[in-house]
Amino acid sequence: MASAQPVVVYPPAVDGGRRVRVADQFLGMAYGLLDIAEFLRRAGLEDADTEYVATSGLIEWRGGGPDVWH
Repeated sequence: MASAQPVVVYPPAVDGGRRVRVADQFLGMAYGLLDIAEFLRRAGLEDADTEYVATSGLIEWRGGGPDVWH
């Protein structure tokens, strides 16, 4: 994963999951910060954890921030 490319977390779906992508690559459907951290680790950001996910400027949150999970 290129660090210059922002991670986009989309608004919550009906089931509460949020799509996560970097550039044109879909990383998965997240149901919490831990899921996003795992996607980022799998994409090569080995030190990603929930604190990083909640505070990183690399992540663009759409439809609510890291505390919005319907």
